[in-house]
Amino acid sequence: MDWVTVVEEARRFVLCLRNDGYELDLAPHKVYRVLPDPSAEQSGWIRLVDETGEDYLYPAEYFEPLETSGAVPATPG
Repeated sequence: MDWVTVVEEARRFVLCLRNDGYELDLAPHKVYRVLPDPSAEQSGWIRLVDETGEDYLYPAEYFEPLETSGAVPATPG
């Protein structure tokens, strides 16, 4: 895996659309960072750190991928 791929994977985010069956673990309309798990993604699941602070697998259909620009805003001062 090259450096660009590592950086791209580190910047993957999703928006939670629903939390059916996971009401205590997921917050609708919240943005979560996706953790790399290629085998889970091939099966329609994604791994992320949820509201409990632990990483778990959730149905990918519960989330909408977000596009990131890669640009970092300047810090004032």
